[in-house]
Amino acid sequence: MIKKYGLVKAQLLRKNKNYQFVYRVGKSYANKMAVLYVLKNSLQQHRIGFVTGKRLGGAVIRNRVKRLFKEAFRLNQAKLAPGCDLVVIGRAPVVGQSQAAVTQSLMDLCRKAKVLL
Repeated sequence: MIKKYGLVKAQLLRKNKNYQFVYRVGKSYANKMAVLYVLKNSLQQHRIGFVTGKRLGGAVIRNRVKRLFKEAFRLNQAKLAPGCDLVVIGRAPVVGQSQAAVTQSLMDLCRKAKVLL
């Protein structure tokens, strides 16, 4: 049986107030390519949001960075413990990196944050 690895809108943080709450109350973990904010929630699933600042470059570059992190999360979401909100902030060294490097970076952050199963 083939396992589905899709993302649904319910798994994405959409509202600014949700991001701000995770920033204020959550705990942060960082490495060279990204910063990860983690906050436990009362839901049975994890929610994630992606942030890229204008320092990274133009819209094309920022959107590519978000797509790379989204794909890394999508493929590894089964390895994450449910019930937490995550916010991933891309840093400048992530620009131009491969999918494998971005995935490794995100998984290292999740390991630091102890949200892996």
